[in-house]
Amino acid sequence: MSKIALVQFKASKDKNQNLKRILNYVQNASKRGAQLCAFPEFMMFYTPSSQSPAKLASLAETINDPFVKSIANAAKENSIQVVGTFYEKSRKKNRVYDTSFLISKSGKIVSTYRKIHLYDALGFKESNKITPGSKIMLPTQTSIGKLGMLICYDLRFPEMSRTLAAAGSEILVAPSAWVKGKMKEEHWITINKTRAIENGCYIIAPDQVGNIYCGRSIAVDPFGKILLDMKKRQGIGIVDISLAKVKQTRRILPLLKNRRTDLYSSFRI
Repeated sequence: MSKIALVQFKASKDKNQNLKRILNYVQNASKRGAQLCAFPEFMMFYTPSSQSPAKLASLAETINDPFVKSIANAAKENSIQVVGTFYEKSRKKNRVYDTSFLISKSGKIVSTYRKIHLYDALGFKESNKITPGSKIMLPTQTSIGKLGMLICYDLRFPEMSRTLAAAGSEILVAPSAWVKGKMKEEHWITINKTRAIENGCYIIAPDQVGNIYCGRSIAVDPFGKILLDMKKRQGIGIVDISLAKVKQTRRILPLLKNRRTDLYSSFRI
C-alpha cells in the first residue's frame, strides 16, 4: 500500500503567499506518511478574468525559477514526491503554458506536461491567455507506481486517459481548477469515475476550491469506488492505493486487452 496526499485549497492572487502555503502542505503531507503530494491546477496564483494576458505572462516563470525550485527543495527536505502546476513562460507573446510537473523525493524534476486541451467552452476561453502544449508525456515510473499526467479539461477527452493507460499508467493524476456552473459538479464526479473504470487505474484529481472553482477533490480506485471526496474543505486528504488492485481489476475486467484496435482505425471520424 502507498499513501497519496491530495491538497485542496483556495489560491490567492499573491504568488508568494500561495508558495508559503504549498511548502507547508508538502511538509505536512510528509509528516502524515504520504509518498506523493498532489496539488491542484493554478496553484501558483488565482487569475481573475480582469487580469490581462500581458500581466499574466509577466508573472509566469520558467521551470528553473524560484517557484518550482522552492517546491523541489521542499520535496527533497521532506523526502516526498510532488505533483504541482505553474504558469510557464512561453515564446508566444502574452501567452503562457499551463504546466504540471512531477518532482522526485530527491528533489529532481522528472517530468513536465503542458496542458494540450484548453478550456474554450461554456463561456470560457483559456486560449486568450494560455498557449497549448503539443505532446502527451509518457508515464513515469515512481515509487508508488507508473504515473501519467493530465490537467483538468483533459479529463473530458477519453482519448488522452486511454493513451496514458495503454502506455502503462497505473495512476492518473489530474490537477484541476474545475469551474462552478450548472451540472458541473455532476460532470466532475462522473468523468473522474468513468476515466478510472474504463482504464482500470487510480484517478487522483486535486481541485481548487473557492473563487470560481467547485472543489470536490477526488480519488477513485480502478473499479470506480470513490476513496475520497473533499467536498468544500481546504487542506489535505490522504488515500491508500495498491497496485495489486490495479492488476486485479485489469484481470477481471480486461478492458484494455479487449479493445479492437484493429478495427478502430478502419475509418476516419
